[in-house]
Amino acid sequence: MSALDDLAFFQQLARSGSLTATARELGLSLSAVSKRLKQLEARLGVELAARTTRRLTLTAEGERYLARGSLILDELGELENSLGDARQQALSGRLRVNATFGFGRRHIAPLLSAFCAANPGVEGWLELTNFPLNLSDHGFDIGIRVGQPPDSRLIARPLLANRRVLCAAPDYIARMPPLAAPMDLARQACLVVRENDTDFPLWRFERCDKPSEVQSVKVSGRLASNDGEVITQLALDGHGVMLRSWWDVNEHLASGALCPLMPGWQSVRADFHAVFEQRRHVPARLRAFIHYLEREIAGRVPPLPLCPVSP
Repeated sequence: MSALDDLAFFQQLARSGSLTATARELGLSLSAVSKRLKQLEARLGVELAARTTRRLTLTAEGERYLARGSLILDELGELENSLGDARQQALSGRLRVNATFGFGRRHIAPLLSAFCAANPGVEGWLELTNFPLNLSDHGFDIGIRVGQPPDSRLIARPLLANRRVLCAAPDYIARMPPLAAPMDLARQACLVVRENDTDFPLWRFERCDKPSEVQSVKVSGRLASNDGEVITQLALDGHGVMLRSWWDVNEHLASGALCPLMPGWQSVRADFHAVFEQRRHVPARLRAFIHYLEREIAGRVPPLPLCPVSP
């Protein structure tokens, strides 16, 4: 058996989830499947999976072998397809996407749904997490990230211009202390998203007429949550000031349910990018999905407004 055959076998094993299911899918005996896995592990010198006849759990080495191996098989399939008439090739194969919960639910999920409906051969998988996951370690084809990725090995394609907006409900604004500069937030009831054990979240702002002047301020308040939608509802209820992404609150700002604050200052940019690993042959389904996101997502969120400058 070749190394590519071993990769394909292990990919099937991981998808099936057990030795028994793999044997059924491949038309082999249970003992033959078990023997081949042992031979593969012996050749690699590592244990790839802990298994019983009913369940198979990949080890860390198995997860890495599967993730990297899937990329190799994808590249090989893409290369072979590219040798034929590309116009005859329908999009097909697995498309695994990682995104954050809020943006993923609101925008990526419906776009992935429409893309897969138009391309029945594509197997879509969207995994939402609080924090971005490493693409290669978890077998993702594409990640939706806020800001430029720190990993230079990733290719980043801009999807949406975005920044966070300081805002509050008219009811709170009518009784709030004066707010003209970032340091004034120390006197405000700030609604903060707590995603870790940080006692004082840090909000960063830049001057509209001098973007190089950036101020960071530690904020606090008696109400907090680890969920952004809860924070938005607390702001709508008039409990205080919040800093939320433009994509998330633009409708509330347009209706007047929330009002922007602190003219002359704006939060730093938090643009969205689609990131993927560099490879010789990017699968056609991945290229097509990124182009689809670039084309469609702009119509779902109004353009960023100009920074309001103080008189």
